Amino acid sequence: MQTTLAPLVDPLVTRPPSVPLVITAILLVALSGCSVLAAPCRISAAVVKTVPVVGKVVAVPLDACADIID
Repeated sequence: MQTTLAPLVDPLVTRPPSVPLVITAILLVALSGCSVLAAPCRISAAVVKTVPVVGKVVAVPLDACADIID
């Protein structure tokens, strides 16, 4: 007589789709006000500043955006 053990996790049962959303929301709340969120603004401003003549003028709003987030 051969006995098999039932698997510990049923392969047909998956976690609800809301779990990734909840994890993402928790991470965003934990990182709010952090410089990680301001990184896209800072990187964009740094790239725009390399453009001759108008770069520094265009980068001012991007720097302001990063300052507000921080």
